[in-house]
Amino acid sequence: MSKICKLIDELVRYGIDKELIEKDDIIYITNRLLEFFKVDDYNPSDDNGSRALAEILDDMTNYAIETGLLTNDTITYRDLYDTAIMGLITPPPSAVRSKFKTLYNSGNHSEGAKAATDYYYAFSKATNYIRTDRIAKDEKWITSTEFGDLDITINLSKPEKDPRDIAAAGQAKKSGYPACLLCLENEGYAGTLTHPARQNHRVIPITLDDEQYYLQYSPYVYYNEHCIIFNEKHTPMKINRSTMKKLLSFVELFPHYTAGSNADLPIVGGSILSHDHFQGGGYEFPMVRAPYENEFTISGFEDVHAGIIKWPLSTIRLQGTDIDRIVDLADLILTRWRSYTDKTAFILAETSGEPHNTITPIARMRENKYELDLVLRNNITTDEHPLGVYHPHAEYHHIKKENIGLIEVMGLAVLPARLKKEMSKLAEVIKEGGNLYSENEIKSHAKWAASFLPKYGIFVDDDGNVNNKKITDPFNITKDSETEKVSKNEDYIIDIIHKEIGLVFSGVLEDAGVFKRNEAGKEAFQRFIDSLNTLQ
Repeated sequence: MSKICKLIDELVRYGIDKELIEKDDIIYITNRLLEFFKVDDYNPSDDNGSRALAEILDDMTNYAIETGLLTNDTITYRDLYDTAIMGLITPPPSAVRSKFKTLYNSGNHSEGAKAATDYYYAFSKATNYIRTDRIAKDEKWITSTEFGDLDITINLSKPEKDPRDIAAAGQAKKSGYPACLLCLENEGYAGTLTHPARQNHRVIPITLDDEQYYLQYSPYVYYNEHCIIFNEKHTPMKINRSTMKKLLSFVELFPHYTAGSNADLPIVGGSILSHDHFQGGGYEFPMVRAPYENEFTISGFEDVHAGIIKWPLSTIRLQGTDIDRIVDLADLILTRWRSYTDKTAFILAETSGEPHNTITPIARMRENKYELDLVLRNNITTDEHPLGVYHPHAEYHHIKKENIGLIEVMGLAVLPARLKKEMSKLAEVIKEGGNLYSENEIKSHAKWAASFLPKYGIFVDDDGNVNNKKITDPFNITKDSETEKVSKNEDYIIDIIHKEIGLVFSGVLEDAGVFKRNEAGKEAFQRFIDSLNTLQ
């Protein structure tokens, strides 16, 4: 029993240090943990050391397995178990919301808003709702392109499902509660084999355009302070005038944050279209740095600055000081785009009654002005492009096949975890001068690799054999005076592969652009802008 008593004391000290536990509650929380671990004889520990939370929880879960309290040693069961432990030291929603409100109302508006979100983000990490130990595994880098620096990440924070968990989940009784991963009912929910535990989850109520929403952070943060703003009701995603008003109202409440919405149609929308929600956070996305490429004025909206920005996706940027005026113009643009057809540019508003046009909107504050980016989207499919004409084309599917949602639209690639292993193997084959078709896991990358490697003095014959004897150094990195040794430096090869992945992402975003970045595309985009004045 001394082992678990020591761990309980360590967790309680952690809770005090992170301000999850008040000193008045130490005995109460200790007793709750003793009950959880079925400990009858408690002996306080003299050890005052502290470790990372992940280590403490890992040891507690191992203890549960060793003693039979937990009978299944899989990722899913361990996550359910350690979340239940954290639920015992996580303050109730009322306490979290009260502190958030107090901080929000302290100082001036901007300072108070930031103080509140700083507290809430730190709290979400301290409770292990955001598993920082897993997030740290994500690979991230920046690639320079004609559209500026793009952010690339390979998401490694979501653990792979154990086959035993998959089998068990298939036999488990399905429940409609909570209705989805975003519903309010997740707050404090114990979870199941098919639904993550959320005993350590707390949300913050906010009002947007007279509707009740809640603020939370994503448990798998793809960027700094990656937040989700979800509707109290389980209602489908919809892009309309109110959406624009809500996004601008959110950045008015939290001027240090960006907020955007996935589009509301399949292919161009996000992964959860069944529950109305937005995403945002305290992160400067590459898109925000995109300059105006063509500025214009819409009749009747001379007070709203408008223009097309230099970005791979077709984007109109609006700026102004009056939310309602920006919303009115955004609604005009949305209304026109919904019904807009230009066959010469292969823009069809609908086919056989199925609508294709929608918008991905993104709001932020810039120099005390409201800013709203409207990204024009279209989800039409053809025999040549069955997954979508304005979707990553087949040549890029070996890197990115999934939908281009809000986060990618803003210039942050979220790439599948499989690429970590595949790119490592590809680098190994290139480094050793092997054959690109010799390993099953990299065959899908062979044609791509053969196309870019000659730029770096690495040549590939028609059979896929790599000759790396004449490698050049485009990054001006002096690894060794002998090119033979340079060519065999795996890190250097990974640098090359990372750069080329970033260029693929740039191409993927261009595929998603409805008006292409050539003369014909620019003329077609201008025809749409000109058409806006016909609605006045």
